[in-house]
Amino acid sequence: MKLSEIETAVEGLQGVGPSTAKLFSKMGIFTVADLLSTYPRDYEDRTKKIPLSEYKTAKVHTVCKVTGYEWFGYGRMKTLKIAVTDGTAQAWLVAFNRPFLQKSLPEGSLVSVTGQFIEKYGQLQSSAFDAVKIADTGDINDWQNKTAPDSAVLPIYPLTEGLSQKVFRKTVALALKQYGMGIDDEIPQEIISERKLLSKKHALVYVHVPATISQAKEARATLIYEELYLFEQKMALRALEHRGTLPADSEKKQLQNATSSLTKEKFAASLSPKQKQLFERLEFDLTRDQMQSIFEMNAEIDRSQNENNSMENSAWNLQRNPFSMQRLLQGDVGSGKTLAAFFVCLRVVDYGGQCAVLAPTELLARQHADNAAKRLGPLGVKVAFLTANIKSAGRENLLKALKTGDIDIVIGTHALFSHNTNYKKLQLAVIDEQHRFGVAQRESIVAKGRVSEGKYTHTPDVLMMSATPIPQTLALTVFGDLDISTIRTMPEGRKSIKTYLSVMGHEANVYEAVRKELQAGRQAYFVYPRISEENQDKSLKSAQEMFTFLSNKVYPEYKCALVHGKTEETEQNALLDSFRDGTTNILVATTVVEVGVDVPNATCMVIEHADRFGLAELHQLRGRVGRGSAQSYCFLIYGKNITQTGIERLKALHETTDGFKIAEEDLKLRGPGEVSGTVQSGYLTLNIADLARDKEVLKTARLDAISFLQKQQKI
Repeated sequence: MKLSEIETAVEGLQGVGPSTAKLFSKMGIFTVADLLSTYPRDYEDRTKKIPLSEYKTAKVHTVCKVTGYEWFGYGRMKTLKIAVTDGTAQAWLVAFNRPFLQKSLPEGSLVSVTGQFIEKYGQLQSSAFDAVKIADTGDINDWQNKTAPDSAVLPIYPLTEGLSQKVFRKTVALALKQYGMGIDDEIPQEIISERKLLSKKHALVYVHVPATISQAKEARATLIYEELYLFEQKMALRALEHRGTLPADSEKKQLQNATSSLTKEKFAASLSPKQKQLFERLEFDLTRDQMQSIFEMNAEIDRSQNENNSMENSAWNLQRNPFSMQRLLQGDVGSGKTLAAFFVCLRVVDYGGQCAVLAPTELLARQHADNAAKRLGPLGVKVAFLTANIKSAGRENLLKALKTGDIDIVIGTHALFSHNTNYKKLQLAVIDEQHRFGVAQRESIVAKGRVSEGKYTHTPDVLMMSATPIPQTLALTVFGDLDISTIRTMPEGRKSIKTYLSVMGHEANVYEAVRKELQAGRQAYFVYPRISEENQDKSLKSAQEMFTFLSNKVYPEYKCALVHGKTEETEQNALLDSFRDGTTNILVATTVVEVGVDVPNATCMVIEHADRFGLAELHQLRGRVGRGSAQSYCFLIYGKNITQTGIERLKALHETTDGFKIAEEDLKLRGPGEVSGTVQSGYLTLNIADLARDKEVLKTARLDAISFLQKQQKI
């Protein structure tokens, strides 16, 4: 039986009552499987003696002799103090609420003592200690080279109020005794042998009840590998389902493509008619990475179209659905991902299909729609913009045109997958800022184009885009079933943004630096963590108050505008248009400008209370400048009470503008769930593995999982 199949309730364990089971339920532990899958967060090694004299270097674990008692306080507050010595030092055990220890640890007895000791009131003492009597009397020197009876490696579990380590350990021991030896392995025996791993049953025993620290480490190594192997196996099977090949084949091909000599001529020759028209109309050259990404996606669009048209042919006797592109296009802010996506849309349009481009905000959707109309409209491509705010009369006509196929590319927000939005032939779904959408939302847009014919189902091609580069380890795990295209090179003429840090109280210096840019005819952003002072932390500056201050006191000679999440859409569009055309010099805002604002003349980004923002968010905001040929600047103003994590975030931004390096740092600081939105998206539920720490294990487990599946396919 696999561990996950043990559905016995914790209360079903002999010796576990309802009150204890209720405490475990508060931690989400309901079954024996849940209990045994809750691994220790640390271990306390009581197999090594740490004398009292070394209390500053480690937790003490030693044998002491009780030499006397004292009491302090009065009445209910009366507290026992026990004097002990181990021959290296004398100390006091402060026994709060434990007066019974006077009888169980009598004077002259030998006790095994474990605890954290500090110097207080001129004495060495501990109030957080364990003490177990090991002899009624004896010479302390006789025990210096002996092992105390309570010597062990004790697991330290995460707890909830009312649940002690003792009860947790006892319950785990009961579960192991009743079920431990009947648990089967979950990864192939040949891999267990090759990787010199423990069996699952022994790994569980050693992780929960290790005899030594090294034994616990061995068990954890096995369980980490197993978790990553099973996850990668699942990702590989998903890939096999939607593209007909295992990731290894695709990754190998991708590597070959990346290292091949794709020339501009070869790229141009591979384009479809409308793609070629767009390519010839561009006033600049595509970067090598853009061409490579488009080239890769074109090949997949072709395969998808060909297999979709051959579902009933003899070649489709295989019991699987036709291939569909499932790709993540990632690149730094301003690297040209959207233009690459437009090229792919044109190929689908040339095949007679429709495309939907989904954005998380109206601001970003409108920017994409404006760019598409400007670049694709002259090619005869019918582009539409659809959000929940489109008025009823125009909306009805738009939906009708979408259903009859009179619209080639529709760009919008959640309205693209609402129940009354229908497509004639949706063949490509582009999801921008993919981490802002949940699994169900991504599935909803894809479902709009899913077609079933007989026993086969064709799924639209899916292109997900991310302007927050994803670390390799995270990409292999969270997006292990996807192909990944990466745009690293930036368009020619872009200069690296210079980033400066300034502590609160020195804002005047930043304001003067910005003034010089304004005098040179440039524009600036000022970003704040909240809209107003109402019902919020008064220690934080708000966009509203700072708009008044900046426009009246600091830059009265320049035109300022205020934009935030509560600004009415029509007004917001007008204000942003004014900033784009240069009429407005300074835009004061909240993070509403994080995406969807592209103003090449803006060269200054000032973020106040920068320590209150996430690393990826700061990098995205910084990416609003540096979009033209002029030198751009980012000023990060932080509070005097900044945390250590905040310092690390700002340090990373100061040292590099490389989004990929910043993503790796973000993974270390915040963890995978927060970095990529994987927690809310339902992708990543790692238990014992850590992507920042276990990068090499992940790669090994992935290769092993794919290799094993390949062998199975050949059998």
